[in-house]
Amino acid sequence: MIYILPTKRGMGVEIWGTYDDLTNFYEVIGKFWNDEKYLNKKGFENRDKLISSFSYEIRKAKESSRLKRKTSHFSPDEQEYFGCQLSWVHLLFSLTAIKFNMRYYETNKFDIAQILLIEFWLEKAMKSFDKVTAMTLIGFIEDGLYGANNYIYQYMRSINLDYYTLGGGKPAFKKLPDLLKKGVFFTNEYKEYEKYLQKEAKRLSCEITDLELSDDNIDYEKIKW
Repeated sequence: MIYILPTKRGMGVEIWGTYDDLTNFYEVIGKFWNDEKYLNKKGFENRDKLISSFSYEIRKAKESSRLKRKTSHFSPDEQEYFGCQLSWVHLLFSLTAIKFNMRYYETNKFDIAQILLIEFWLEKAMKSFDKVTAMTLIGFIEDGLYGANNYIYQYMRSINLDYYTLGGGKPAFKKLPDLLKKGVFFTNEYKEYEKYLQKEAKRLSCEITDLELSDDNIDYEKIKW
């Protein structure tokens, strides 16, 4: 069974599972993005970009290219487990994008169960790190973020960078609910960032979906998770 733990400094989570667990989850994710019939439909390409980066980490985990351990965190039985680290922001936005795309596909009980499992463990991880702050974050698991956002990838990257610059720990985690307001439709934060993206796209003579965030000042290899 897949399970999720908060990282020590609260930069995000560790997703753990056996090879079969992660393979099943990876295959479920794959059903809800990268579909040619939706590539030209507004918003889908942007959500695909977000889901792709999430799917990549799950694939790397099951291929034993990220984290490894011999036993589950919850069981002494020796079996090989694989995992990966993801920021809270990345995981929350990825789930939002996947759940929005699921509206356009036929789903089965297994698909829904996999998403509910991730949501359950994500909430549990939040509460184990900081129970009080977690109570203000649960709504972001339950569709608080705007899945129909045509620029959801850019919003995720911006909020993610904001969180990384706080340096982790409980002080940073307590600020996460306010940072995530930028991803909530019709908040002042949402509208202001949309205006910023429009201005940048005009300045650079490109589409908003082509914009990439400059994060040269962040050394991701030195982040203490």
